[in-house]
Amino acid sequence: MEKDRHYTLMHKYIPVVEMELDEASGFVRKIGTVYAPEHLPVGVTCKNGRVDRSQLNDWWTERAIPASRSGVREALEKLEITSTKMLLVRCYGLSLSDQYWIRPTGTDLQWDAINFFQNDFSEDIGDVLFGADKKANLLDFLSPDNTSDGNLKKRWKILNGKRYLVKGGSNPFRQQPFNEVIAAGIMERLHIAHVPYRLIWNNGAPYSVCEDFVDEKTELIPAWRILGIRKRNNSTSVYQHFVENCAVPGIPDVVPFLDRMITLDYILANEDRHFNNFGALRDAETLEWIGMAPIYDSGSSLGYDKMPTQMRSEKEVVCKPFKNHHAEQLKLVSSFDWLELSGLADVGEFMTEVFSDERAAEYIDARRIAAIRDAVERRIGNLSRIVQSFSGQERLSTKDDVAENLAEEYGSK
Repeated sequence: MEKDRHYTLMHKYIPVVEMELDEASGFVRKIGTVYAPEHLPVGVTCKNGRVDRSQLNDWWTERAIPASRSGVREALEKLEITSTKMLLVRCYGLSLSDQYWIRPTGTDLQWDAINFFQNDFSEDIGDVLFGADKKANLLDFLSPDNTSDGNLKKRWKILNGKRYLVKGGSNPFRQQPFNEVIAAGIMERLHIAHVPYRLIWNNGAPYSVCEDFVDEKTELIPAWRILGIRKRNNSTSVYQHFVENCAVPGIPDVVPFLDRMITLDYILANEDRHFNNFGALRDAETLEWIGMAPIYDSGSSLGYDKMPTQMRSEKEVVCKPFKNHHAEQLKLVSSFDWLELSGLADVGEFMTEVFSDERAAEYIDARRIAAIRDAVERRIGNLSRIVQSFSGQERLSTKDDVAENLAEEYGSK
């Protein structure tokens, strides 16, 4: 049996580049004819007609489910597959975040017939990822669950014709789904563009649900991809490098977006805003940049893995994506003119209400809720004092810069 398979990397309707995949490992072994270098994934370069294979492999690997995701090892054993990258080929690399896919050479597969934005998809893989036993009959691997990133248990569902992402939390508190709802409520009160979340329960466990904010005409480009447009030198801060890289393709309103995201993450004590947890939107056909995406993925916050005493001390709270500590990252904000903290007058009651479901008591008790509430209200008070004395900060320093921007791992917790 042939080990390597030939494919065309497609960007919706547009052939981009020919490539060979090693199906045993899932890696790109060889790159052939380049048809549309301008449609290569952001951060993958093409010089003198030659595509950087290492960069293309990095991008391809990023599409796969992380091997560190909670429960993925058990799921692979059930599926009798050795690597999450092998799942990519089974679904043609299709995603619900962008319009890239691979077409096997010699076939006439068409985007309109197989994309997940307009067509139904299988729930087989999502079922296995959520712990169900493998079906006795043949599995249907055509699912966007093969290309979902992040380390928390998650799956895609079609509800009333719309695409929704369902995401769980990590033991022992399963707090991330609640945090997503709280973060969305805070952003609504502060008039920050965001993805709305709601809470559901399944088999006694909480999950957050949000509608896909990408459609068949647009795509999400993670900040990590933008960060790779140009290399950073040691004298340039991570923040400055990102802003300058956004200016290269002309992404609008980046600094105002970052002002709001950094402020939100301070209020939430968000610990996992790595460069795959925010990004920009662009038109998938014209390649025109629309702007920064609404804020999403704020669950790893509010002391999600800490005891109440740790929440009060905040000694172990870490920070991303630009600085290691929130106090330093907050100095990157260019303006607070947009911030109306009076909108958060009821935030304590709101958070208590989110946790009020009697089923939540199994994971989050009254003492924990009080600690979360006290910590948020304390940070809002600190922020009020900072705003009153604000006169502009130095944003170009490399002091306290994040060295490794890696996502949190939850599998062992």
